[in-house]
Amino acid sequence: MIKRTNPLIAELTTNMLLAINIGNTNISLGLFQGRHLLKRYSVPTKTQGHYAYLRKIISRYKIKEAVICSVVPSACKAIKRDLTKLLYRKPYIIGKDIKVPIKNLYRNPEKLGQDRLVNAYVGAMLYGAPLVIVDFGTAITFDIVSRRKEYLGGMILPGLGISLEVLAEKTALLPKIKLQRPHEFIGRDTKNSILSGVIYGFACLTDGLIAEIKNKIGKIATVIGTGGNIDLIRRYCRQITNIDKDLTLKGLNLIYINRDVSIFSLERLNRK
Repeated sequence: MIKRTNPLIAELTTNMLLAINIGNTNISLGLFQGRHLLKRYSVPTKTQGHYAYLRKIISRYKIKEAVICSVVPSACKAIKRDLTKLLYRKPYIIGKDIKVPIKNLYRNPEKLGQDRLVNAYVGAMLYGAPLVIVDFGTAITFDIVSRRKEYLGGMILPGLGISLEVLAEKTALLPKIKLQRPHEFIGRDTKNSILSGVIYGFACLTDGLIAEIKNKIGKIATVIGTGGNIDLIRRYCRQITNIDKDLTLKGLNLIYINRDVSIFSLERLNRK
């Protein structure tokens, strides 16, 4: 008996895009069919054997092309090499092969992390502007977009995990503990005192900074929370009204879709 393939399923597994966001701690991968995110994967950046992991994904789905955004040059180089072997074509690298089509007002534009620029672009496209994006990753970044959808700049803070590590490394008696939600606001033991200080402390800091940013760019500014640790802190941040864990991956996909006009759009934006 001949088993027939559902045409819809066949369509959803052909000509797919693999979007890859290489962070300092984790690599996020998203499989897109058009504008739809169908699958999401995550693997530690320092894990060995990325080739085997990528080969497993690519052998399962009919991936046409790949696009990479990276803040870790060595990992980007290795994954670019692996994808070139597996797909028989080079992946697009954000910032090199494709420019992010948003006017960048950073004092030294070339120094800005491409992941932050991607978030600013897709945030403005999907949520409107003015806009504040808070990314809780290895570092915590605030990225600010004007009413005219220009990237204004932002802030960089040590991340939640880094803060715990530094406390353990730079003090004689404080222990190294796992990042998790505190059991109580007023810590009654060392572990919960540290967790409460880090989680509630950064939540209050986040709310305070967002309030000040809104004073600068407008009270109506939309606020988006994203990043690997957003789920740990979201309930404590009163100013974060939208959560989009896949914001960067969506941005990579959107930039890829519009890649033929990205350079033209960027040049036009920078002439204004």
